[in-house]
Amino acid sequence: MAASIRCPSFNPSTALRLEESSASSSAAPSATAIQVRFRRIRPAAAALGSISCCDPGRCSCRVYSALPGFSYREWISRKDFKHSSSRSSRRRMVSSALSPGDDLPDEYEKDDPSKKAMPRRAGIILHPTSLPGPHGIGDLGPDAFRFLDWLESTGCRIWQVLPLVPPGRKAGEDGSPYAGQDANCGNTLLISLTELVKDGLLEEEDIPEAIPVEKINYEAVAELKDPLIQKAAKNLVQNGGSLKKDLENFRKSPQIASWLEEAALFAAIDSHFDDGAWWQWPEPLRDRNPSALDKARKEHKDFIDVFIAQQFLFQKQWQALHTYANERGIKIIGDMPIYVGGHSADVWVHRTQFMMDEKTCEPVLVSGVPPDCFSETGQLWGSPLYNWKAMAKDGYKWWASRMKRAFELYDEFRIDHFRGLAGYWAVPADAETAIDGRWKMGPRVEFFNAIKKAVGKKIDIIAEDLGIITTDVVELRKAIEAPGMVVLHFAFGNNPKNPHILHNHEVDQVVYPGTHDNDTSVGWWSKASEEDKEKARTYLRLEDEDAISWELMRAAFSSVARTAIIPMQDVLSLDSDARMNTPAVKSGNWAWRIGESSIFDELTEEGERIKELLHEYNRLARSEEEHRLIEK
Repeated sequence: MAASIRCPSFNPSTALRLEESSASSSAAPSATAIQVRFRRIRPAAAALGSISCCDPGRCSCRVYSALPGFSYREWISRKDFKHSSSRSSRRRMVSSALSPGDDLPDEYEKDDPSKKAMPRRAGIILHPTSLPGPHGIGDLGPDAFRFLDWLESTGCRIWQVLPLVPPGRKAGEDGSPYAGQDANCGNTLLISLTELVKDGLLEEEDIPEAIPVEKINYEAVAELKDPLIQKAAKNLVQNGGSLKKDLENFRKSPQIASWLEEAALFAAIDSHFDDGAWWQWPEPLRDRNPSALDKARKEHKDFIDVFIAQQFLFQKQWQALHTYANERGIKIIGDMPIYVGGHSADVWVHRTQFMMDEKTCEPVLVSGVPPDCFSETGQLWGSPLYNWKAMAKDGYKWWASRMKRAFELYDEFRIDHFRGLAGYWAVPADAETAIDGRWKMGPRVEFFNAIKKAVGKKIDIIAEDLGIITTDVVELRKAIEAPGMVVLHFAFGNNPKNPHILHNHEVDQVVYPGTHDNDTSVGWWSKASEEDKEKARTYLRLEDEDAISWELMRAAFSSVARTAIIPMQDVLSLDSDARMNTPAVKSGNWAWRIGESSIFDELTEEGERIKELLHEYNRLARSEEEHRLIEK
């Protein structure tokens, strides 16, 4: 029988309190707590005997050292037993408490580490605007569900989308989801007219004839769809039937109301003036005089009600699609632009948290990046920069609300221009190019600590760490345990230390052949230097240069990076005409579409090829049972 050991100054009541508090403490628990916890694991725990000390981390008796195999340092590194509460983790803890020659648990030989490893995974990046759809733009209707059916058949378990915010219509960026007018609203142009008929909010005769799929003309799409979506929203507000109650609950939700009411008021005032930015509005509205705002709410009540109803319809259709994806084991990865447009409800309401002039309310410092491979004068994005010192004073409340909204829409999300949270490029608002900017320090780890506290959980993000990456960016990403990004189009040259080349990849990364900001792989290959091509031929042992898209897909799937995501254009082996975005070029972007509704029926062969590659490189979706075992 194992011996009992007790500290001379042992106080049972103190030990009991320590044991009870250890579940929420990151300190090493008392030996008594260790004893009680291990007693729950039989039969191996019986060998531990009884050991009693109020606080083995501080008490001079050091009786905890009598516990075979127990390491105080190891316990601190584990933080708390609650983080190792699974059966396999408890088994490891018991094993570490045994001495050589002791019996191991009965389940010992079943401890297969390969079954507990985080699964490798793969997915497709395809923005909803690029889907098939009958009215000039992809939408959240039947074709989006067909895409998810096809995606499931490939064995992929990720769908990555670009920001779902309304594209800025005054920014001159031609539908860019990164120039949105609001940080939290949804893009109502994605609402399916077909689904509105099913909901009884439109009649069949309201629906225009289908338009052949071609590149998106955002102005024409808005002229076609906006009046019909507004009509459906008015019908919902006036006599929405069973949906009316859902609308009311949506509007009353504290998390939704915290941003929606102000966004609706801003849109109403903006529509009324229909010219210039909010800082050019009459002073009482510009400066948010309470009586002026009350008057505006009353005058524009109908507009506000319809605006909110449109957001409800977007939310309803998106959540139905999101649920459908999750039911098929598919996670949706969203995208959060780090900045928001100056002419937005967010900046109007929270101006003190942005770098705005106190008197004129105009931006003082705006966003951009210094000269890079895309532009000799840098990129001038023009969004007002954050006043990080002011944000820190209220615990980054605006950001916390934004993060919570993102978790409503997505399972995970990417923070675009993540490096701006470590150090950012600040450009005077009156500058003509970004070349005159300078680097300023970002909020770094303090920001994520505050957000985690406010949101109540770890922030599950992907860090877009491309471009000029300094040591502080890497340190921040690793400190918050966020995967970074690597892009194979950037991999080939004469630098063996290049982080994008396969042998330098890390497990905690997301690998892409190219992103939405890159050319398609076919387009990239056609423009690559002969030196880069030769490096790629040798390194990848290319067998078929005419199938460069699939060669790069194979390389991405073979990467040690846990997650691999492929642009849909590469699945189709499309050239530069299918490029989604060219940075530093304002016109002609965000317009590509995949084709007619029948496209996914025609991609059976490509789907099977993807599935074979995922099987070969251990990325094929696991069964639900395997996922449950990993979670445990």
